[in-house]
Amino acid sequence: MNNIVKTGLFSLLFVCCGVLLTGCWDSLEIEDRALVLGLAIDEAPPEIMEKETNVTHEKGELPNKMIRITAQIAVPGRVPLGPSSATSGEGTQNSVWVVQVVGHSLDDALNNLQQQIADPRYLIHLRVIVISEAIAKQGLDDLNDYLRRNPEVRRRTWLLVSDVEASKIMDVAPPLERVPTLYLLSMVEKSVKTGKFPLDYLGVFWTAESKWGQDGYLPYISIRGKENILIKGMAYFSEGRLVGTTSPIEIGGFMAAKGMDPGGYSVLVKVPEMGFVMVKTQERHTNMKVEIQNGIPKAYLNIKLEGMISEHFGSASEIDSPDKLDLVEKIFAEDGIKIVNKLIRDTQTKHSDILGIGEIVRARQSAYWNQHVHEKRDWEKIYSDIPVEVRLHMKIRRVGLKN
Repeated sequence: MNNIVKTGLFSLLFVCCGVLLTGCWDSLEIEDRALVLGLAIDEAPPEIMEKETNVTHEKGELPNKMIRITAQIAVPGRVPLGPSSATSGEGTQNSVWVVQVVGHSLDDALNNLQQQIADPRYLIHLRVIVISEAIAKQGLDDLNDYLRRNPEVRRRTWLLVSDVEASKIMDVAPPLERVPTLYLLSMVEKSVKTGKFPLDYLGVFWTAESKWGQDGYLPYISIRGKENILIKGMAYFSEGRLVGTTSPIEIGGFMAAKGMDPGGYSVLVKVPEMGFVMVKTQERHTNMKVEIQNGIPKAYLNIKLEGMISEHFGSASEIDSPDKLDLVEKIFAEDGIKIVNKLIRDTQTKHSDILGIGEIVRARQSAYWNQHVHEKRDWEKIYSDIPVEVRLHMKIRRVGLKN
């Protein structure tokens, strides 16, 4: 009897294990998914409302403004794993499927997109979102709300601001990459590795925007020619809206003010009696502190840079003595301070604390913070009037070898 019971228990156990191992009943093959690699978001022209496809609503009282979404959907088996041997633009249409739709919101537009494609859309491989400058100036609260709620959207996705229609960025197909989205992704990530732009994923941007003592910034890009994309500067925000942009060299000033490594920016300086010298920054070390003076915060930025001379031209005089090297360091420091000061003045005028000085005040001057700051807008107004003293010292470690 005991053997019969044991046999029955073992049989029941095997049946239960078999039930637990059946985990593929709801599987969906990758070939049956519409994987969205990149999105471009622009304003839709007013006349497009008359041609709208009402997928999520009936005609009636609706928002007057609409957005246009350009989606790049991967074609299974055709996305290349390495550089393309084809010439510019060839093979792009074979690698991705570009679809344009409109909607009153991002979710509305994506539902309209689903109505035009057979396979279910997925955002799990969405790596780049490009928005036009006009969309950014209107504010990103609605866009961020949808992206934050969607569990498929990675926090390591890049959000970029374009000075032209975002849909045009989706058409750029350089010779090195047949998929425009992958080219954009590679461009910004390599810019981070070479010290040309700070690490600024979508999640980093959201974190900065959620802090009362800091505002967010995004890469500001443009098109040069037909196949090149330029990181034109930084687009910075206040109250969730784009309020200003920087020049490319001010990216280096910002990274110096924040002490971000690795260094990578080169600055061309004119040195008296020595012509022009190109100095490349290699390391950055910055100490930021805040004191309360006469009832208002005063910030101090002590920036220490290490670099090398990469080029010298325009004069027969050589840099062949410590005194001349000291002069190059001095001129570089003076020019660097001007760049950082201009960036600070511009952001103060636009009430955008991208340096995060407010977070230093909140952490180290809590009594002042608790008394004067009750919402993010309060600090943005205070930041516009605080004095900021910048000190910069450059130490050149290498001057290059010359016969």
